[in-house]
Amino acid sequence: MALYTAHLPQWKIDEISNIKKLASEFKLVGLVDMYGIPARQVQDIRRNLRGKAELIMTRNTLIEHAFGEIEGSISELSSRLSGHSALIFTNVNPFKLYSMLEKTKTKMAARPGETAPEDIVVSKGPTGFRPGPIVGELQQAGIPAAIEAGKVTIRETKTVVKAGQEINKKLADALVKLDIKPMDVGLILQAAFYEGSIYESDVLAIDETAFYNSIITAATHAFNLSVNAAYPTRDTASALVTKAVREARGVGVEAAVTSSDIIDAVIGKAQAQAMALSGVVG
Repeated sequence: MALYTAHLPQWKIDEISNIKKLASEFKLVGLVDMYGIPARQVQDIRRNLRGKAELIMTRNTLIEHAFGEIEGSISELSSRLSGHSALIFTNVNPFKLYSMLEKTKTKMAARPGETAPEDIVVSKGPTGFRPGPIVGELQQAGIPAAIEAGKVTIRETKTVVKAGQEINKKLADALVKLDIKPMDVGLILQAAFYEGSIYESDVLAIDETAFYNSIITAATHAFNLSVNAAYPTRDTASALVTKAVREARGVGVEAAVTSSDIIDAVIGKAQAQAMALSGVVG
């Protein structure tokens, strides 16, 4: 036990010991942002992560104490702590963990003062509301509502708030009534310590399909470059031999070399030339 934890109450010492124990048992230690996640959803997330990762919610000061007692650069994670941080432990790599946490996110209603994660669009068409005060409420929120055929209708598709803008109370209330849930709620991986390195979330947020396609494209270009430059590798040797044989055959046919491999092509070429000449002379 480190000297600077000796004055702590036993429950805090036990919490620090548990963090250190988990950090030694798992390959990855990460910080996740818990802000705005309802308790019920936290339970669902724990259930979805069972067997894949372990989520620990504790005080930031205890996390700092624990990291300070672990050898290595894991203590650098402390600088990424926020007021709503929690710990996550797993054996998967940071990229897979990031993708896994993204899949646990669900859509929820926006609250006044929150920032729109993307453009929020209200689509044109009828609603399930009967004529009443709802028309004025929607209009005050910037939603073009009217009464048509005895029902409240949105007259045109409209972007009511752009990504990055604040959602005011009137709009938040209107979106709830229209059952539009624009907010992604779930664990946000802030940073991860894995195999001696710190991985920030912006590095981990990659489009796996686009990344895979980029690798395939790069591999194809490298293969073509190797073949065109006649640079033999294990992957291009067969293509280089095939190309060399094809080019040698072409040279042999053009030079009318009488080789058993190309004699048929040489005779065929000569015959075609003879027929073409006969046509001109005749």
